[in-house]
Amino acid sequence: MKLLFAHGWGFDGSVWTPLARLLADLPQAIDDRGYFGSPRIITVDGPSLAVTHSFGAMRVLAAPPPGLVGIVAINGFDRFSARPDRPGVPIRVIDRMVRRFGEDPRAVLGEFRRQCGAEAHFDEIDATLLHGDLLRLRDEEAALPTVPILSLQGGHDPILPEAMRAQVFPQAAVRRIECEAGGHLLPLEAPEFCAEIVREAMGALA
Repeated sequence: MKLLFAHGWGFDGSVWTPLARLLADLPQAIDDRGYFGSPRIITVDGPSLAVTHSFGAMRVLAAPPPGLVGIVAINGFDRFSARPDRPGVPIRVIDRMVRRFGEDPRAVLGEFRRQCGAEAHFDEIDATLLHGDLLRLRDEEAALPTVPILSLQGGHDPILPEAMRAQVFPQAAVRRIECEAGGHLLPLEAPEFCAEIVREAMGALA
């Protein structure tokens, strides 16, 4: 079984570096959406466990690999924006971000990364791709898979409201775990904890 890593909005495959090193004994592939350079599209043959961060969960759910057997969704979700029957990030907040992104994409991206707790410096960006995926975060809701999901959330996530974290992936076969002191960048903040969870998920699927 191979690990398929998929990162979230505003980041790239490097967000997985600490966790991938801790899991180096396992077959793995790391995708890259292409926000900061050429995309890296991964094709996985055979069974795979998707390890996703944030918007990466929606990306995998939108186009699951044929051999997908499970998902470890770190700071992940199937819907980002709130609606009357689902907690989430308020639409007005996302709309303001979309408007500001159209005026100064680098400033908005830098502010978002700082809010996440990441280094705000980055090189050239694909603003069109980032803008399109920001609209997906506002408008889309991913279909839930039939495979089991392990949802790992940070107890002090500055991006995802608490009520949202508690209700992501409704009606799916989901197990919920909280990293109490964690934020929105658990792959960088708590890679050892994430590695334990991934190995546990692999063992359950073996």
